[in-house]
Order: sequence, then structure tokens, then C-alpha cells
Amino acid sequence: MKRYALIVFSVVCIMGIMTLGASPAAAVKIGIVLPLTGAEAKFGEIEKRSFEMAVEEINKQGGIKGEKIELLIEDDTGRPEVGRSVAEKLINKDKVVMLGGGYSSSVTYAVAGVAQQNRIPFLVNTGAADKITTSGWDYVFRLNPPASEYAGAIESLLTEVIKPQTVVILHENSLFGTSAAQAFEKTCEKLGYKVLLKQGYEAGGIDFKPVLISVKKLNPDIIYMVSYIMDASLLMKQSKELKLTPKMFIGGAAGFTMPEFRKNAGVASEKVISATLWYQNLKYPGAMQYFKNYKAKYKDDTEYHGAEAYAAAQIIADTLNRAKSFKPEDIKQALSETYAMTVFGPVKFISYDKFKNQNKLPTYVVQWIDGKLELVWPSDIATKKFAYPVDWMKTWKYTR
Repeated sequence: MKRYALIVFSVVCIMGIMTLGASPAAAVKIGIVLPLTGAEAKFGEIEKRSFEMAVEEINKQGGIKGEKIELLIEDDTGRPEVGRSVAEKLINKDKVVMLGGGYSSSVTYAVAGVAQQNRIPFLVNTGAADKITTSGWDYVFRLNPPASEYAGAIESLLTEVIKPQTVVILHENSLFGTSAAQAFEKTCEKLGYKVLLKQGYEAGGIDFKPVLISVKKLNPDIIYMVSYIMDASLLMKQSKELKLTPKMFIGGAAGFTMPEFRKNAGVASEKVISATLWYQNLKYPGAMQYFKNYKAKYKDDTEYHGAEAYAAAQIIADTLNRAKSFKPEDIKQALSETYAMTVFGPVKFISYDKFKNQNKLPTYVVQWIDGKLELVWPSDIATKKFAYPVDWMKTWKYTR
């Protein structure tokens, strides 16, 4: 009897040791590249949070074929060479089955090159420069519209309501800023608007007054700006200080839709409009719920950058669940066959014009009204009526 008890005890101990030493349950590793430090960190933060929210929900619902998703999120610091390096690490050391993320166009283009070279699928959710999906790469897919299509809704608002004659374009000298500015210049040429000045600048500057003084002398009807958060905020604050009063200030998305733009620019943000790719009131399943969940969890608003990341996680899960295996070629095939609805809208990767594996979506116009970002165009789905014309001196609370 003692011998039997000893054997049972030994077996129990061995099983306990085996349990303690057992490997954790298998997980599907997904590599995400985002700017978590540096000038673009706020964009990276909103996207990282949204990826994590989506994956937490996906894992609660059973994950991917019974396995949980494990996000391996790497900081690209906003620099292409760092993005390239962390992408190589995720692919070759961490053995991720696919890549996601991609905020700035410069970094995204670098990561896309690495993905294509290593034949690993890469789902881009924000990097917008056209050449990311016009380079003929078959392992690179993009969920968000390209930069050349950002101003689609802005174009109809200009032709139907603002009706300008002259334009100034200010843009960051980055891949995104340059490509977006060139695309808007072509739009102006098509519509017959005279571009009085197209001026690039280096990101992170603190004094835009010299160029803004030149702009004031030109007295354009609209000023179109392609800028990230801090530059967008400073451009508007310094425009206010110089009493620069065009018919309208227009942002080409990016920094102009972020909550931090309002916080940094203060009253100078009021009535500024911007292109956007999403709004929580759109009739996409789960869009408003995502917005509410994000606000409840982080005590802050989210906007199109976050929705892109959340939707990218939805597409990653959908793709992997449909893929025959987690081999790169099977994942690529499943991505190419995607036809799904997300919080960001419908996703189907197609080829058109020079684009390959590109999702095609409408764009919208938002305006800062009474400190809140409102959807103002198209008018039939607007949450507020477009505020125009604008008395900038009154808006900025100047006394006459």
C-alpha cells in the first residue's frame, strides 16, 4: 500500500513538473510596425491601442482556428531605416506569419520593400503615398485609400460651396506630404484654380511666419496644408497671430483630424476643415461601438487612424481564418480574395490604374465646430451643417 501511494505521489509530482515546464498554448504571431516614440508617436499610440482592442476581442471569440493572435509591436521611431530593421527582425527572428501597421509613408514604403523581398504578406493600414501600391508588389496590400484620393470629398465641397479661384499649398517635405500636395495641385489644375504657391517645409519647425507672411501677401482664397500634428497646430496658431484670413483653411487629413490638434492649436483650430477617411457616424457595422469602446477605455476620442488599425486587425483575423495554412503564399492568396465589411468600411483588394492590391473607399470632410470634430460633407450624412463663410476675426475672438 505504501509502495502504491509512493508511485501515485511520484506520478503526481512528475505531472506537476511537466505542467510547470510546459510550453504556453500556441499563438499566431503578427508583426506590427508603428511609430511609438518620436514626432509621430501620437498616431502610433492611437493605432496601437486600436490594434490591441481588436485583437483582445478576436481572442475572446476564439482567435484564429483555435489559436490566439499574438501581436508583436515594434517601434519604427518614424524613421525608414528603423522600420526596415524592425521588419527584418519580425520576419527572420520572431517568425511572424505576416506584417501589419505602417503609419508614415516613408517608413511604410521601406517596410513594404522588406516584406516583398522576403515574400511575407504586409497589410498596410495608414501609409498613403501612391507608390506603396503602384510598385507592382504582390505581397503588399493596402486597406486605406492612397494619398491621391484623399481630397475627393474636398473637391466636391470646393466646386459646390466654396468656389475658390486661387490656392496656396503648404506641405511637409515627406513622401506623404509631397505626394498629397502634388495630387491636390493636379486637382486644382483640373478645376481651373490658380495655384499661387506650392511650398514645402521640413517637419518639426517652430517658425512658419516667414512663409505665412508671403502667403498673406498673395491673399489666396484657400490654404491647403498637408501636415502632422505639431506642424498643423503651429501653422494655424501662427496664421491666427498674423491675422491671415482666406476663405477657408483646409487640412489634407493627417494631423488636422487628431484630438491633439484641437488641444495644441486651441481656438486657432476652430472652423478649420479637413479631409478624412472615416467618421464614427458612418453606417459601418461596429463603427460607433468601436468609437464608444475606445473612449470608455482610454478617456479620449479616436478618429480615422484608429479605425484603420482596428479594421486592419479585423481583416488579419478574417484572412488567417480563411487561409489554407499560415504559409506566406496561402495568406497572400487569402488576402487577394478578401471581401469583408469592417468598422472602417468594405474591404476588397483590387487593381486599377497603376494600383495593385488596393482597397477603394470614399472620403469625407470634417470641420472643427465648437471644439468638436464634426462630419460636414457630403451634406446628406453630415452631423453638422458646414460652417461657411467664416468670420475668422470673430472666430479667433479678436476685438475689432
